[in-house]
Amino acid sequence: MSENVVSTGAVNAVKEVWEKRIKKLNEDLKREKEFQQKLVRIWEERVCLTKLREKVTKEDGRVILKIEKEEWKTLPSSLLKLNQLQEWQLHRIGLLKIPEFIGRFQNLIVLDLSRNTITEIPRGIGLLTRLQELILSYNRIKTVPMELSYCASLEKLELAVNRDISDLPQELSNLLKLTHLDLSMNLFTTIPPAVLNMPALEWLDMGSNRLEQLPDTIERMQNLHTLWLQRNEITCLPETISSMKNLSTLVLSNNKLQDIPVCMEKMTNLRKINVHFYGTYKNTVFW
Repeated sequence: MSENVVSTGAVNAVKEVWEKRIKKLNEDLKREKEFQQKLVRIWEERVCLTKLREKVTKEDGRVILKIEKEEWKTLPSSLLKLNQLQEWQLHRIGLLKIPEFIGRFQNLIVLDLSRNTITEIPRGIGLLTRLQELILSYNRIKTVPMELSYCASLEKLELAVNRDISDLPQELSNLLKLTHLDLSMNLFTTIPPAVLNMPALEWLDMGSNRLEQLPDTIERMQNLHTLWLQRNEITCLPETISSMKNLSTLVLSNNKLQDIPVCMEKMTNLRKINVHFYGTYKNTVFW
C-alpha cells in the first residue's frame, strides 16, 4: 500500500515538473512569436515609409505626396514621419478610410482624396486649421461631421458623386472663407440651410440631385456668381432669386421648367443662362 502511495506521489511530482516546463516553453514560444511579428511590422512600416518618401515631390515650393492607381487601402502610421507635407493627392488607390491621425498633419493646405472608396470623414479633420481645399469627390461618404466647420481656412470643398449625402450640418455656415462648393450627384432634396448661410460662397454646383424647388431664402447668397442646378426636378423659381445681384451664370437644363420664369426678366446681371424646357427637346442658352 505504501509503495503505491510513494509511486503515485513520484509520478505526480514528475508530471508537475513537466507541466511547468511545457507551460514555460509555450510562453517562450508565444513571446518569440510576438517579437517576430513586431519585427515584421517594423520592417513593413519601414518599407511603406520608403515607398511613401519616393512619392513625395515639391512643386512651387509646396511639399506634395502624390500617388495614383496603386493599391493603398489603408495608410500606415509611419506616414506621420512625413508631417511636413502640405498637400496630399491620392487618387484611385482604393483607400477605404481617412486615417484617424489626419489631424496631426497641421501643415496640410490641400487634401485631395478623390476617386477612392472612403465611407466617412473622421472628426479629426477639424484640427486642420490651415486646410484650404478638401476634395472628396467620387467616394462613398454618407454624412459630413460638424467638426469640418473648424477648418477655418477652407476655401474649396468638393463632395460630388458620393451619391448618398442628403444634408449638411448647420455648423458649416461658419466656414467664412468658403467660396467654392460642389455637391453634385448626391441625394439633396433642397439647398441646405448651411449652404444658404455661407457668407463668402461664389460658386455652387447642386446638379444631379433631387431638388424640386428652391427656397425663398436663396437670396441670402449675395456673393454667388455661378449656380449649377442641372438634372433636378425643379418646376419653378422663387421670385427672390432676382435679388441675387452678383449671379451671372445659371444652369437649369434638364429640370421640369415649362418656360422662362418671369422673375428672370429682372436679372439683368445674368450673362449665361442654360435652360432645357420640360416636355420639349429645346435647349436654350442665353448670353
